[in-house]
Amino acid sequence: MTTIVLADDEVLLRTALAALLPIEGDITVLAEASDGRSAVAATLQHRPDVLVIDLEMPGVDGLGAVAEIRRTLPEQVILMLTRHARPGVLRKALKLGVQGFVSKSAEPAHITSVIAALHAGRRWIDPDVSARAVTEDNPLTDREADVLRVTGEGYSVTDIAARLHLAPGTVRNYLSNAMRKTQTRTRHEAARYAREHDWL
Repeated sequence: MTTIVLADDEVLLRTALAALLPIEGDITVLAEASDGRSAVAATLQHRPDVLVIDLEMPGVDGLGAVAEIRRTLPEQVILMLTRHARPGVLRKALKLGVQGFVSKSAEPAHITSVIAALHAGRRWIDPDVSARAVTEDNPLTDREADVLRVTGEGYSVTDIAARLHLAPGTVRNYLSNAMRKTQTRTRHEAARYAREHDWL
């Protein structure tokens, strides 16, 4: 018996999976969640064997919820559902320790078998998800991404330098590199471009 918490903001899909997964395999749905915030609460409360979570949800998205859960439950097994893994998302999810990635269009029987594999300690990334995720690579270094992330929050160069413990000149260098790589004129445009391409 594998216990799961199911988090997806699409009511139809979530209720269908909640009904079908226990029929397809030895699965018990402990709780359902419709957004990232309630996914965190349900996971911390129920401690499922596997958290099945949608990547894109309102408010706190799937990655944000996973990051929060990891702070309390570093060993939580996580299967992420996605309609389109944009470049950078897969890498970010793997960095957070997500063990499985499955397309939302997958058959319930397939999702059930992946849940069982993850519960047994294995990893799984659907081939079509990984193929889409590597079609465009992120040219930004980790430090350039850090600087753009803080820029997007509206901080000045001096504030960014203080927050990241860098010299202002170093921050300017990272910003000019990022602007060149994104072919934008301002750091705010660069931050917006990077976010749209899911590089942050």
